[in-house]
Amino acid sequence: MDIEEVLEGVEWILSQALLSDVMWVKQLPGGWDNLNYQICMGDETYVVLKIWQAQPNVSDVETVIQRQLWISEHGIPTAVPMMLVSGERYAVRDGLAWTLLPCVEGGHLGKDSASLHSLGAEMARLHEIPTADCFPTDYRMGWSLFGRMYKMAEEENSLSDFLVMLKRETGLLREIIPDDLPTGILHGDLFPDNVLGEGEVAAIIDFEESWIGPCAFDLVMAFVGFGWESGSPIADRWYALLSGYESVRKLTESERAALPALHRYATLSIAAWRYWKHVMVEPHELLGERYFEMIDRLETELVFLGESD
Repeated sequence: MDIEEVLEGVEWILSQALLSDVMWVKQLPGGWDNLNYQICMGDETYVVLKIWQAQPNVSDVETVIQRQLWISEHGIPTAVPMMLVSGERYAVRDGLAWTLLPCVEGGHLGKDSASLHSLGAEMARLHEIPTADCFPTDYRMGWSLFGRMYKMAEEENSLSDFLVMLKRETGLLREIIPDDLPTGILHGDLFPDNVLGEGEVAAIIDFEESWIGPCAFDLVMAFVGFGWESGSPIADRWYALLSGYESVRKLTESERAALPALHRYATLSIAAWRYWKHVMVEPHELLGERYFEMIDRLETELVFLGESD
């Protein structure tokens, strides 16, 4: 979508919210699927436009909004789309849903101890709220995605070394990850792009990957997203996340024992999504090797997982 189309759409979507007088529009960094733009109004207030190009089925957008409303109603900070004059929280243009969101100040959450302690605590609060039907029990970037990848590769007779490794790892992990770990509503993709705030969490956003699953998985996924630097794990970041989490909810012994396997599963999930997106579905010369970052991490033993600071 070019900038002319976006600017035309900005006037249109703002009219749906009885807003006008735009000073400037700029695209926000982060995210690989949907487009996000910050809009400065004439009174120097801001809103964020999200164009849901990765969800061409509008019912999927409705479901994600339902998830955000649910967690917001239960005290988890997020950015719920604004209500429009239609009574809906989205409008459709050229087949895509467009939403306006409040602008959360502070940018993406940092990786300092205070920020990560705050993230751990908010994550635990999320895991303790009641579940709802708008959250699936299947992880969109997990086992089911792996299966689709194998099927597609086998049909095309192109089972790569990565997919052979993924299939082998999947078999091992499914045997050792317990089926009876405590479950709750998970975000599923707790990377810096999806958490806003300065020094503490102001909003958790982008619940497209959220699901009902083992709580400890979200904790290790947050470490995959926030805990590594230049290819190395930073133990202090793990301790900050864990201490924040356990200030609200203590891990069980079975969860602690499962952390290494869950971390491996989370790492493979990110690798698989990148491979699926940038190698199999939308081949990209520059992004096609991003999955190697996660594969390289699998060689590192995380002896501190499950330990308290």
